[in-house]
Amino acid sequence: MPRILIVEDEAIIRSALKRLLERHDYTVSEAASAEEAGQLELTGFDLIISDLRLPGEPGTTLIAAAVPVPVLIMTSYASMRSAVEALKLGAVDYVAKPFDHAELLETVERILHKQSMQQSPPPDITDAGGSRQTMIGNCVAMQQVYTRISKTAPADVTVLILGESGTGKELVARAIHQQSKRAKAPLICVNCAAIPETLIESELFGHEKGAFTGASAARTGLVEAADGGTLFLDEIGELPLDAQARLLRVLQEGEIRKIGSVETRHVNVRLIAATHRDLRALSKTGEFRLDLYYRLNVMQIELPPLREREDDVLEIADILLDKACKRHERTGLRLSRAARQDLRDYPWPGNVRELENALERGVILAEGHLIHPDDLGLAPATPRPHTSPVNASVSSSSGDKNAEENEDDLSLEDYFQHFVLEHQDQMSETELAQKLGISRKNLWERRQRLGIPRKKTARRPG
Repeated sequence: MPRILIVEDEAIIRSALKRLLERHDYTVSEAASAEEAGQLELTGFDLIISDLRLPGEPGTTLIAAAVPVPVLIMTSYASMRSAVEALKLGAVDYVAKPFDHAELLETVERILHKQSMQQSPPPDITDAGGSRQTMIGNCVAMQQVYTRISKTAPADVTVLILGESGTGKELVARAIHQQSKRAKAPLICVNCAAIPETLIESELFGHEKGAFTGASAARTGLVEAADGGTLFLDEIGELPLDAQARLLRVLQEGEIRKIGSVETRHVNVRLIAATHRDLRALSKTGEFRLDLYYRLNVMQIELPPLREREDDVLEIADILLDKACKRHERTGLRLSRAARQDLRDYPWPGNVRELENALERGVILAEGHLIHPDDLGLAPATPRPHTSPVNASVSSSSGDKNAEENEDDLSLEDYFQHFVLEHQDQMSETELAQKLGISRKNLWERRQRLGIPRKKTARRPG
């Protein structure tokens, strides 16, 4: 319950304001002057509401004394001058007497809500290797993520985590699990894009012996393995429709049935799903079940991309650099001033994962005690302009070589796009990947980069 201190020398106004706030479930303390308020532990309050004109020191003296607690100034002199002066001194807002009750309550609620969003501490997480780490970042967007994690974790509801690849969606899933009532039970993490379509239902729901060719023994699925704990499905937008229908059954009834079995089993699993795709848009094209989307989207947490976290980039870089130095036994390495500027300016399409890889390269390639921009190996933030015919004669040989390499890359991408679009109606994702000589995960990543949607695979008889 939020604690509020009222500093007001007029007893009638002070007691009326106290009754109003207590009726709305706030815990209220009183003081008649700034000096009297100063005898209290000001940082123990969530908000201070003070009159501007008090006997002795003015109410604005509490602003500095109460940091970081916000101070809301009341004044019967509703002039812009007094209000602006109070705001300049650091008041969070002001209200003019006589104040409207509804307006005052709305202002108090808004301030307290904003304050709670800014004060949420980053959660501690134990990663898959057993080492403990704290989520990094103090920007407003990450503060909102921390608040959502702390409120969502104990609620035991389904969570949908949204964000670009490399933003740390699995870290959020681990934080939710480890702050939940299921923390002592298993957390099972599955990347839906990394499992072949032909195997994903067996992996998730298990199978009986002889259920299909190669099923030489019965197998427990990952959903059942997470019984009592949490199942994290990363890139759930890549889940085939048949598997989506089975997953919907798990969410609705808490039941699973192994492939080849006629018996159903009950499971108690909390589901956390993550995706970088727009599931609602996919549902309109028939690639994702709308009823499953609604089941997943009980609570939503959206992770900001690294390019929108400018104030966090260098803080994250310093921590990741320290870890990379320890791994490669290169203590004492630092980022040069130019390298730090490059890290701050770069748009980071691969987000935190790309930043970590760049720093790893820097640690390996650095010659002295400083890591320079060339060591990081960052690609240009924007594509280089093509050489015009007028300037072609003065182009360097290295420029010609780069142009040739870009043309080769372009032709390979064109070939990939042509092949996939021509054969995806007849081949499964696994067959396409085999023909192209790449992994299924690589195929999926190239689809994302080139914007080639995956068509629904026709079900085979039997």
